[in-house]
Amino acid sequence: MSNQWRTLFFIFFVVLIHFTTSIEDFACKRPHHSRYKFCDTSLSIPTRAHSLVSLLTLPEKIQQLSNNASSIPRLGIPAYQWWSESLHGIAINGPGVSFDGAVSAATDFPQVIVSAASFNRTLWFLIASAVAVEARAMFNVGQAGLTFWAPNVNVFRDPRWGRGQETPGEDPMVASAYAVDYVRGLQGAGGVKNVFGEKRALSDYGGGSGNGSFDSDSDDGDDGDSLMVSACCKHFTAYDLEKWGQFARYNFNAVVSQQDLEDTYQPPFRGCVQQGKASCLMCSYNEVNGVPACASEDLLGVARNNWGFKGYITSDCDAVATVFEYQVYVKSAEDAVAEVLKAGTDINCGTYMLRHTASAVEQGKVKEEDIDRALLNLFSVQLRLGLFDGDPRTGKYGKLGPHDVCTSEHKTLALEAARQGIVLLKNDKKFLPLNRNYGSSLAVIGPMAVTNKLGGGYSGIPCSPKSLYEGLAEYAKKISYASGCSDISCNSDGGFAEAIETARQADFVVIVAGIDTTLETEDHDRVSLLLPGKQMDLVSSIAAASKNPVILVLTGGGPLDVSFAERNQLIPSILWVGYPGEAGGKALAEIIFGESNPAGRLPMTWYPESFTNVPMNDMSMRADPSRGYPGRTYRFYTGSRVYGFGHGLSYSGFSYKFLSAPSKVSLSRITKGSLRKSLSDQAEKEVYGVDYVQVDELLSCNSLSFPVHISVTNLGDLDGSHVVMLFSKWPKVVEGSPQTQLVGFSRVHTVSSKSIETSILVDPCEHLSFADEQGKRVFPLGNHVLSVGDVEHTVSIEIF
Repeated sequence: MSNQWRTLFFIFFVVLIHFTTSIEDFACKRPHHSRYKFCDTSLSIPTRAHSLVSLLTLPEKIQQLSNNASSIPRLGIPAYQWWSESLHGIAINGPGVSFDGAVSAATDFPQVIVSAASFNRTLWFLIASAVAVEARAMFNVGQAGLTFWAPNVNVFRDPRWGRGQETPGEDPMVASAYAVDYVRGLQGAGGVKNVFGEKRALSDYGGGSGNGSFDSDSDDGDDGDSLMVSACCKHFTAYDLEKWGQFARYNFNAVVSQQDLEDTYQPPFRGCVQQGKASCLMCSYNEVNGVPACASEDLLGVARNNWGFKGYITSDCDAVATVFEYQVYVKSAEDAVAEVLKAGTDINCGTYMLRHTASAVEQGKVKEEDIDRALLNLFSVQLRLGLFDGDPRTGKYGKLGPHDVCTSEHKTLALEAARQGIVLLKNDKKFLPLNRNYGSSLAVIGPMAVTNKLGGGYSGIPCSPKSLYEGLAEYAKKISYASGCSDISCNSDGGFAEAIETARQADFVVIVAGIDTTLETEDHDRVSLLLPGKQMDLVSSIAAASKNPVILVLTGGGPLDVSFAERNQLIPSILWVGYPGEAGGKALAEIIFGESNPAGRLPMTWYPESFTNVPMNDMSMRADPSRGYPGRTYRFYTGSRVYGFGHGLSYSGFSYKFLSAPSKVSLSRITKGSLRKSLSDQAEKEVYGVDYVQVDELLSCNSLSFPVHISVTNLGDLDGSHVVMLFSKWPKVVEGSPQTQLVGFSRVHTVSSKSIETSILVDPCEHLSFADEQGKRVFPLGNHVLSVGDVEHTVSIEIF
């Protein structure tokens, strides 16, 4: 099919979906179609779902196995589009959303990696809650579905990955925490609330511990199964390669050890399911240890049988086709359909199952009961969304409409999210903040300074988009601009002379450099961590020519090797804004001119360019010196860093003090009898000769949990938020343990020259353990060192 015909087909497809999901067209209409058992809201969800499936013919059942589910006119069931996107706001990706109607824009929050840099669980929950309100509002006017394929909680394993920007970063605990709160917010754990009702800054709420869930004070009552919007955690699992060398996401076999699966790749999805209660999982394109993820009964079975997942599993788009056409895992299209259905995949994003399921049934490769199981999962989620409760306008969320999209509250939340996520990487001699009252002139250099497309991948149409330049223009008394480079690739220095002259005429200069979605995006990985093209030369030239030192602002979601700028004394201040969303320009200006005190911290390691020598297809997390492999992420990487995980400066300094934490934790009362016997048999051996115990040999692990109370003192002249990060180091007794591990985090609002207290809950069985080579969690005995900043506290883990 030619590109022209593809475009026309897609436009027709979107228009068709827009009309078929009209709010006027709903199931269980009175009087003719409300008599069915599946319309009876007094019955349980499983009873209603079984009743609905029992009424369908086989052809009708098969027509439900696509993201574009067909209508069933004789039962009064309209067509439904499962595919809508809301990674950081309602997005244009996918045919389920249209901005052609009463709603022409939606709030564009910062890209996920930037929101993650806030280390604020409350913020994550509130962003998702706001997105849910806008989603329901758009559904009510026929411009969106209710099943949104977000969040992306894959671990940001390799800095070159084009979709790392979409994730919460490289730490599995942080990714899990993000998954829990984003899913709970999107699915309506707290209902529709005015989150600014208390008339205070969001930063005053704090971020909560990184271990628990945000307490939304839910008043759902006995309506716990209902969903405001359905969230979908993706991409399950070990998916973090788009296109690198001979490897592509459609045929890549991720060879992953059981050890790395257990303590790196799976925790975000486990948290998403067990604590977040996500109603959807998306299986990924890639194979995992030789088996396509969507055809892996073992992998999908872990979610349903071990984690208690209750929802539907969708394939990534055309991932069922890849099982046969790219991975050649089976011998026919019918075999591919059979394998994914038997494994537990319920719906195919695409048309492959529509086209091949009937023949798979005829050939005896698919049983109707396999299809019924899938439909029960699908209809159960639709029932929880209220899609079979009659007119949605009379339901719980029926009054939401266009006036609930792009509200002043949501725009303020987008601004606050950008403020909290921007990271100050360097600030020599306290060069920032600038004094707005001096009336100094400001030059802004760089092509990314004037774009208002600041959301990154999976963005929608912003409510009030402004560029970084426009944000700075509201604060500077006199401002000028020169691009320096014609575009982000910066393949020519033809604009350097104008940019240098513009910089010379100004008192202060802000250079905006970095990357954008032409260089990192879905289906496109980077090959270099350096600034693209001649950007490095532009930055250095401007710094050398300016009358005062310059400020470097970096865009993009992936790490950059800006060692040259870190070393350059003419560049005293560096800020990372990532993709800050529609309010990023104002947030940046507030930080540069001191109205906001930066507190963001990097949720990923920034590696040097030499890291590009590491094969991207190597999924191992742990370093292996025997083959020159440096490991990955702050937990295992042994090489040099440009900036480390958790790095982030403030205009204030901070000191810490441990107020209370146990010095000893005894496992004696929670050890199983068999373990106690085996230990007592070692009567002649010192108890400390035992290096570790397996977590599954312990009973009532939760009873070991303890709070760590910490005092934080703001030593500076400015109030501001601060992220407290509690790390742990293991006793060096078991090979394969991480170098260090983030145990928890808390974002607090501090007042100049005053102290504030916070606490982080430590679950030793979860936070002080790691996986052994068999994928079993082990709990090292001995002295575990907890640290916050440069302050340490030792907790001794003992058997007796």
